Amino acid sequence: MFSIIVETGFRATHHVRFADGATEAPHAHDWRIRVTVRRATLDEVGMVSDFDHVRSLLSQAVRSFENADLNVDPALSGRNPTAEVVAKAIFDSLMRLRLTGIHRVEVTEAPGCVAVFDADASAPLADAF
Repeated sequence: MFSIIVETGFRATHHVRFADGATEAPHAHDWRIRVTVRRATLDEVGMVSDFDHVRSLLSQAVRSFENADLNVDPALSGRNPTAEVVAKAIFDSLMRLRLTGIHRVEVTEAPGCVAVFDADASAPLADAF
C-alpha cells in the first residue's frame, strides 16, 4: 500500500459543550490538519496522487474555518466543535470535492492532542453524521 500525507493549518476559536451541560470558555487554537491518501498501486506516472492537487482540495475544505468561530461555522451544522467533529467534517468536505483514496484525516487541536477520522471500511462506526 502506498500513501501520501498532506498537511495544512488554520487558526480558529471554539468552545466545547460537555455532557454535563457545562461549556468551556471560548478560546483559539492553531489547528493542524493531516490528510492521508492511499492507493494499492501507483498511477501511470508513479504517484498516489499529486501533492499540489491534494493540497488545493484540502485548502478548499478548510477555507471556512480560517479565523472563524467553529461554534457557528455552517460546515459543522451546529454540531459540538470537537476535534473529532472537525476531522469528520473535513473528510466529508474532501469527499464532496471528489478526492479519491482518502484514508485518514488527523486534526491536532493542541500539541499532543490529536483526533482522527479513519475511513477504513472494515472499522465499525459508532455513529453516522
